Parts: sequence; C-alpha cells; structure tokens
Amino acid sequence: MKDPISVFIVDDSAVVRQVLSQLLAADPGIRVSGTAPDPIFALQKMLRDWPDVIVLDVEMPRMDGITFLKKLMKERPTPVVICSTLTEKGADTTVQALSAGAVDIITKPKIGLRDFLQAGGQHMVHVLKAAARARLAAVPDPRPAVMPVPKSQAPLAMACTTDQVVSLGTSTGGTQALETVLTRLPVDCPGIVVVQHMPEKFTAAFAQRLNRLCRCEVREAVDGDRVIPGLVLIAPGGRHMQLRRSGAQYRVGVADGPPVNRHKPSVDVLFRSVAQTAGRNALGIIMTGMGDDGAQGLLAMRQAGAHTIAQDQESSVVFGMPREAIDIGAAAEVLPLGRMADAIVGCSLRR
Repeated sequence: MKDPISVFIVDDSAVVRQVLSQLLAADPGIRVSGTAPDPIFALQKMLRDWPDVIVLDVEMPRMDGITFLKKLMKERPTPVVICSTLTEKGADTTVQALSAGAVDIITKPKIGLRDFLQAGGQHMVHVLKAAARARLAAVPDPRPAVMPVPKSQAPLAMACTTDQVVSLGTSTGGTQALETVLTRLPVDCPGIVVVQHMPEKFTAAFAQRLNRLCRCEVREAVDGDRVIPGLVLIAPGGRHMQLRRSGAQYRVGVADGPPVNRHKPSVDVLFRSVAQTAGRNALGIIMTGMGDDGAQGLLAMRQAGAHTIAQDQESSVVFGMPREAIDIGAAAEVLPLGRMADAIVGCSLRR
C-alpha cells in the first residue's frame, strides 16, 4: 500500500485550517502534516517534516503567498495549490501565483465557508492528489523569444474570415503551459479557442495577463465573438464554449449548462463542437491536465478530419488528459510543449 501524501495548509483563517484539515484527514490517501497562519510559521514547521503538497492562501500577514511561492520554487520546488477567495480583486493575484509555479486553484467564498469547503471536499482531494504527481521542472521558460509587437500593428488580414481554427484544451499545469505556447505565437497566428479548467472570475484575469505578454490578442470569450487570425478566445470559468458557423465565419457560443466530465467549461464540449463545425479545417491540441476531459472530443475531431496533437509525458505537469487521448487513438501526433507553437503556426500548411 502506498504511503499517504502529506499536505501542509498555510492560511490565516483558523476556520479554513480546521475544516480543510478535517476533510483531508478523512481520506486514507492523505496525511495533514501541519498547518500555519502564515508562511514564516509554515517554514519553521515544514523544515521538520517537508510535505508533498502545500495548500497556500495568497493574502496573509508578514509574508504574502506569492512571495512565499517564489521563494519555494527557487529554493525547494514543491507542488502548491492556491486556496483563494472567489473575488475579482483576488483573481489577478491568484493568476500571478499560478504563473509563478502553483499548479491549481481551490476557491473559497467569504461567507458560508464551512459548508462550501465540505461540499467540495472530494474535488479538493482529487486536486491535491494530482498536484502530488506534478512535474514541476517540466515547464520551460514561458517568455517569448522576441519582444511583443504592439497589437495595433497587426496586419489587415486580421479583419478577414479564416477557415482555420485551433482548439486547445488543458487543465492542471495549463496556465503555465498556455503562457509558454501563446507568447511564442506571431501577431497573425490562426484564430484560437481555448478551454482552461479554471473557476469563475479567474479566467478574465488570466486572459488579461496573457494579453499583456502576447503579440496576438487574448481575451475572455463573449457569446457571439468571431474567431479571426491573431485572436485567442478563452472560455469563461463557469460557462461552456462551443464553436459555431455563421455563413463564412466562425463564432463562439458561450452559455451555461451542466458540468461535463465534472468541468464547466469542458474541453469535450468545445472539441466536439469544433469537430462538427470545422472538421478538417481545425487543429486540436490537448495539453497537461488531470482526468480525461477532452479525450473523446479530440477523437471526434480526428475522425472528422482534423489534425490532432497531445502533449508528451515529459513536458506535462500532469499527464492525465493527454494520456487518455493517446490511449484511445485520439492524437495523430505527440509533441513536447516546446514544439506546440510551431505546430499552430504551421497548421495552415497541412491543408
């Protein structure tokens, strides 16, 4: 029998520390090695029993979570799951933490905290177990090779209809992977639609961050947005996104609905719509993530004539979603993260 994974909780809320400890201790696969109200106390305790995973708040006294996270990633890389309040104000900070090396997010409301945490207990267990398997050294330097070109200098072709659509799905570890890929794309890259498993309110901050870093334009999708070259549309947290055809144009539909594969947005929902709408005119890419969301949708894309790619194990933070896609024959090609941008730029040459 495998030893349980050890988890250390760093949160200035005594209620969060207590409730999370009780929830996690109930799972035989998890051992809570300790708790602390801030990173300084946490370091003192963790040195005696270093954990497999750290649950970390971002707004704390004495040392904030991001400063602590950067210190950890530099001195002793350890899987970190951010435990953040579900607000627009905290979303940007949390996205910074994900970019700095955290592997996932657990959200918490300001009121009804105990009930919320108890209701989401099983999800938290899945997230922490996936985080314990994360390959922290897998993600290369996400900075682009050249400085971004101001978006106003984009060619006039951006206003034209494109027959090429790139659909990309990812989950745990995906924030860093997407930054790696998208910052390497040119200003006139093919139109791209993305599902990144992320809670409501966080996707807008994530898109804004990527837009500041990328030469192409990146924004959170709105129902009816047109898919055009040079534009990356990211599905909003808490809503599904699908590709639709409107005459000679591709547009996205954004709507509520039940979770699919436990996720909303779901990669499978996007990929299946791309298979039906774009067929061979699409490129599908599935990247790092826990679970199997997107595998069946990628298979549908391949069967519809689209070229399909899965990220390889060596460069995946969590090799769950790509493995499932490979196992069922959904991926025509398996590539490392560092070659994804070239694959996207070259997708129009395959026709």
